[in-house]
Amino acid sequence: MEVVILADADEVGRVVAAAVEALIARRPHAVLGLATGSSPIPVYDELVRRHRCGAVSFARATAFCLDEYVGLPTGHPESYRTVIERVFTGRVDLPAESVHAPDGGAADLVGAAHSYDEAIATAGGVDLQLLGIGSDGHIGFNEPGSSLASRTRLKTLTARTREDNARFFGSVDEVPRHVLTQGVGTILEARHLVLVALGSGKADAVAAAVEGPVTAMCPASALQLHPHATVVVDETAATRLRLAPYYRETYASKPEWQGL
Repeated sequence: MEVVILADADEVGRVVAAAVEALIARRPHAVLGLATGSSPIPVYDELVRRHRCGAVSFARATAFCLDEYVGLPTGHPESYRTVIERVFTGRVDLPAESVHAPDGGAADLVGAAHSYDEAIATAGGVDLQLLGIGSDGHIGFNEPGSSLASRTRLKTLTARTREDNARFFGSVDEVPRHVLTQGVGTILEARHLVLVALGSGKADAVAAAVEGPVTAMCPASALQLHPHATVVVDETAATRLRLAPYYRETYASKPEWQGL
């Protein structure tokens, strides 16, 4: 696992966007894994800027969202398909038919979850998966206690996660109680995992994921098992990392050609 500590959200956005741009340059038909939430927004904004400058095209790419609420009507402003279109895919040239999300409105949710894993496999697997991290260490909607071998499935959200997401809705009562989410095992199959965390509110979770034990109580700790996982954080999200000086030294000495 590589840990990259940067000054602020803008620098995080630039560094991660550069990795995505480099991937697309090497592999124009790359499969991207997209996360919602606030942490990836600087990455999406920087990718949009680079696209508008002509530096990168997503016309041949494919994207898979991490998760989707269950029961929200099609087009609801907070459904993750709508959110990802608003913050990223609708602002670049990634074809709408190439953007996929779990079907939270399916009559057969178990079947929809299984089909989603099959669709990712059929597309050749995810080349680069963007991730955020919850204040309790969850990735996707894999809450503490989730199996580290789990597949895309139905999950019940904890009160804490619903409270964290209430800012996107009118109140916590409007936040759905269930989601379809890629499992930890599904996420770990991506070839490159890039977890972005911003702000002091994520500091404890980042420290547990990076320097704590691998445990289902902190699902993000499973990234320690991945052969190519990168954690990119701003200074405030890094405040609980005991090995922060080491991470800074190794990143400063890294050959530029290596990228992320």
